[in-house]
Amino acid sequence: MPYALGIDIGGTFTDIVLFDPATGQQFNWKQLTTPDEPSEGVIRGTATLIQRSGVQPAKINRVVHATTLFTNAMIERKGASTGLITTEGFRDVLEIGRERKFELYDVFIEMPEPLVSRRLRFEVAERISPKGEIITPLDFDGLARASDTLVAEGVRSIAIVFLHAYANSVHEKQAAEFVRKRHPEVFVTASCEVAPEIREFERASTAVANAYVKPLADAYLQRLAVRLRELGIGAPLFLMVSSGGLTHIDEAKRNPIQLLESGPAAGALAAAFFGERSEAENVLAFDMGGTTAKLSVVDGGEPLVAYSFEAARTKRFMEGSGLPIKISTIELIEIGAGGGSIAHLDRMGLMKVGPESASSKPGPACYGLGGDKPTVTDANLLLGYLNPAFFAGGTMKIETELAKAAMDDLVEETKLKTVDLAWGIHNIVNENMASAARVHIAERGKDLRKYALVTTGGGGPLHGYHVARKLGLTRMVCPPSAGVASALGLLIAPARVDRVATVARRLDAVDWAALEARFKELEAEAAEVVAQTGIGLDGLVLSRFADMRYVGQGFELVVDIARETFSGGSPREMVFAAFSAAYREIFALNPPTDAAEIVNIRVVAKASVGDVDLSTAKPASASGTAPTTHRKVYFPESEGFVDTPVYGRGDLPVGQVFHGPAVIEEPESTLIVGPAGRFATEANGNITVHIAA
Repeated sequence: MPYALGIDIGGTFTDIVLFDPATGQQFNWKQLTTPDEPSEGVIRGTATLIQRSGVQPAKINRVVHATTLFTNAMIERKGASTGLITTEGFRDVLEIGRERKFELYDVFIEMPEPLVSRRLRFEVAERISPKGEIITPLDFDGLARASDTLVAEGVRSIAIVFLHAYANSVHEKQAAEFVRKRHPEVFVTASCEVAPEIREFERASTAVANAYVKPLADAYLQRLAVRLRELGIGAPLFLMVSSGGLTHIDEAKRNPIQLLESGPAAGALAAAFFGERSEAENVLAFDMGGTTAKLSVVDGGEPLVAYSFEAARTKRFMEGSGLPIKISTIELIEIGAGGGSIAHLDRMGLMKVGPESASSKPGPACYGLGGDKPTVTDANLLLGYLNPAFFAGGTMKIETELAKAAMDDLVEETKLKTVDLAWGIHNIVNENMASAARVHIAERGKDLRKYALVTTGGGGPLHGYHVARKLGLTRMVCPPSAGVASALGLLIAPARVDRVATVARRLDAVDWAALEARFKELEAEAAEVVAQTGIGLDGLVLSRFADMRYVGQGFELVVDIARETFSGGSPREMVFAAFSAAYREIFALNPPTDAAEIVNIRVVAKASVGDVDLSTAKPASASGTAPTTHRKVYFPESEGFVDTPVYGRGDLPVGQVFHGPAVIEEPESTLIVGPAGRFATEANGNITVHIAA
């Protein structure tokens, strides 16, 4: 029978899952990420997993991949040398931005540095009006000079962004074709290909970001596909996109910007699936890995989706401090709080944890790979939360003495005992995540009490209990093999394509027949890309949305537009009613007016893969026990170390209720349950923890 292979590259570990849809058999492997050459860790880990599982590579019929490679390239400014060709007079849009400071009173503020330096930004004569009319024809001689100069400067990728291309893309398409023919060795991105919507700064930022990572993506994906074939895996390679769907390799190469948040998106899908299995449709998906922690909201079994976000923020929690990217993405918050996050004192002598991370190279001090700074993983080891003899299923050796030695300098500076310092590090990370979650939920008008916490990633089950307590949540769900849940989530993702077009019309000025025709055009475009994945269109589902606002407002809400809207006799009333209800849900009150407008329309096309059902998943690691039965574990509510029972996940009979404190171990992750918790394994394999107030 065919197998499916999921590969998720994180900052510290690369998680790999091999799944047999026929039997539910699941094989897992965690491989240290190789940041200098990420495909090396992927191939090494895949080869190891194939050998350990005994599965023939030819029996793998689908490979799904998620990676943080392109996000990291933007953060670290390690993308390709990129140039920009834009409309005459608009060379500095990337630096002018919205003319808004994200910290109003900071006189030393550092705005995000554009990905393209000013000397590599060129203007050409051309002009399109906001209505799409050609005012000034494109100057091909000027375009030739600009592109020739950029290539002479060593530019490998060029972004083309012309004013009002969302209304009429003819000049951008002509320019892109011209440059591709004149310089076939250079990668070209036109803004109409990645973000064909209103707002010049955001559209330019997105196009430039795509151009910046495009050569890197092309080389990496091609190299990975070749190396997988060399392993004997001839299956097609699919890529997870940030919105929680799959695309094929050619589309990923064309628009790699779609992949920026692919790993966290897979984690959210997995959390939604496992939460629903435990009858928790409203969940907070808490995914904590070695470098970062992510939290997303799942309502009614579906993760919330946003249609823009900021990459490479100079200040992680400050909106406006990053590069705006106009793509569809599962809505999440991310903080620098992973197992490798480094603890330190700031200039005021306050303890901070992260965002700097030891990542996989050199890694936390306890790994013995050269790291010597105190990290969250070192603190967890000293608190008894981790078992040095069973870390990563016993495939990695970690040393308690190395972790303790890494703490010595901070112990001296803070005058704290080692255990108090370790708990402080653990607790700061928990509070950072809880604080971010409170804000994230409040901004969306949600009630925390309706949610269960679903923990995934290597660190999610370790920290989830205390995060849940800080948030006042009474229920936590930990799926089997939580440490590789993101890689598993890749295997249930549908093919997904998003398309957008700018309309910019008041409701009373909309030509509803023309709008319906435009929706159908976008649906046809999206369906064509889905068909190219080879998954098939039998289960294709098309959804329509509109970005709407009251006249005079500066920002929009994305509103679900029912397909029957255009078959009835009053589309205006139906659209306004949908907008009014969505507005009221967020802001509680509606302005006393019915003057609203549609700014953009959107289409989402989804097609299920159909051949993967995780409800029968049986991780190979679920059987077998951890090598110890008790150990000393630190719980502040018990005022110190407690002799705590340690269970292998396979040791817990289904339905039997156990009381905390407890440690439940499996190779990919460790679940900590404090004294106020009681837990049981469900028939579906999830462990549900109920936490007393």
